[in-house]
Amino acid sequence: MTGRVETSILDMLARGKLHFTLLDPDDVTPERARNIVTKAEEAGTSAIMIGGSTNAAGPNLDAVVQAIKATTSLPVILFPGGASAITPHADAIFFMSILNSRNPYFITKSQALGAIPVKQAGIEPIPMAYLVTEPGMTVGYIGEADLLPRNKPAIAATYALAGQYMGMRFVYLEAGSGADAPAPAEMIGVVKRVIDVPLIVGGGITTPEQARTAVTAGADIIVTGTLAENDPDMLASIIKAIDV
Repeated sequence: MTGRVETSILDMLARGKLHFTLLDPDDVTPERARNIVTKAEEAGTSAIMIGGSTNAAGPNLDAVVQAIKATTSLPVILFPGGASAITPHADAIFFMSILNSRNPYFITKSQALGAIPVKQAGIEPIPMAYLVTEPGMTVGYIGEADLLPRNKPAIAATYALAGQYMGMRFVYLEAGSGADAPAPAEMIGVVKRVIDVPLIVGGGITTPEQARTAVTAGADIIVTGTLAENDPDMLASIIKAIDV
């Protein structure tokens, strides 16, 4: 059964491609987060994701999420780096598994540790298969991922379809925050052709051309994080580019 936030995302996807803004609470103050979110909402982003690869948690996570909630009515979705990166102030959480990790901790154990806290927090879990592609960056290192090779898109497709068959309702292709290039168009296209759930693509998308290439190839949702934090005025052109 889908919850309110997931239903809202699916309803928006029925009308077109989407953009989500990702902020790392380790990198932004509550005031900075408010400013970025205001610009992102004006530009047309559809949701705000909060999280980071180094398990950003604690009082600053709470403060950043509360500041964002006071600024916008857009859904605020946690994008956790671990079981402790949970706050009851968010609307939902991408309850995700790094399927191509070498370490079972990132596939099931962290999820087991976080399940009860998510339930106690009363936030909506959204099951997601999280796949880390080359170059992987920090998340690839921290998550001990066998990085999906850029020149072998069929490998990414097998993981994505496995995730769907295990009941995950979104697939996320992640090149890593600050990557010098996003997931290749061929990989995006091959993955999209084999799955029936929404495909999210993030990492390395810094230009309108890259954003358009990703959605033309098959991405349903693109995510920009580093760009949003460093140059939020660029978001309008990125979001306009995905209106295909």
